[in-house]
Amino acid sequence: MTEEAQRPFVVPCRPLPLSAPWRWLAAGWRDVRRAPALTAVFGTVIVLVSAAVSWLAWELGRFALLALLLSGFVFAAPLIGVGLYSVSCGLIAGREPRLRDSFAVARRVMGQAGIFALMQLVIILIWSRAGMMLTAFVPVDPGDHRALLEYLAIGSLIGAAFAAFTFAVSVVSLPLIAQRDVDMVTACVSSFNAVLRNKPAMLLWGAIIVVLTVVGFATVIGLGLVMPWLAYATYHAYRDTLDASDWPLQEGAAG
Repeated sequence: MTEEAQRPFVVPCRPLPLSAPWRWLAAGWRDVRRAPALTAVFGTVIVLVSAAVSWLAWELGRFALLALLLSGFVFAAPLIGVGLYSVSCGLIAGREPRLRDSFAVARRVMGQAGIFALMQLVIILIWSRAGMMLTAFVPVDPGDHRALLEYLAIGSLIGAAFAAFTFAVSVVSLPLIAQRDVDMVTACVSSFNAVLRNKPAMLLWGAIIVVLTVVGFATVIGLGLVMPWLAYATYHAYRDTLDASDWPLQEGAAG
């Protein structure tokens, strides 16, 4: 039996204390301080891309063009994330992180990142369709406050379900493929399993991500600091959560 056939389908996860997310944030902040130049480069790219998407979405206002624009952003975002994970990976290995190393990792996992982006795009489109169906099946007449409350409550539940699923399959899947030779399906299932087995810690982590992201968008420029910080913290979260020692390392990755 080959080594690959002996591996479990799901990457094993470790039990996490509720305090784990704060440890990840602290480790991510250390990476920000140790690699300020690369953090600034990626932060600037994130701010410019986010501003461009927001401006075009406002100007175009057409569903087809907006969907095309969103597709490009959804594909680019995982590659930016993988590039940031490689910074933390290099620091853990005791190397000076370089931009070309981030590009090398992004090129190496582009196929898997593309699969991830496609999955995210499908989720977004289904989510959008669910919103349209809600509008059709739960009409709200002007002045009907009870119907409006029902509409908002149902919409919130639907949105929360999609957001929770998206978080569960993505929270540690991308860092996993950035470090280990793992297919995207295994990575997503492993991420989902880790969330189910560590609900309190992962719920806190999800809340922290939402709060910091809102703060980043509210301050605009702060987004360039918050997003790299969260990416570094996410890489440490992955290493703390999953035991992927049975899977081979990507070239140049730290164990």
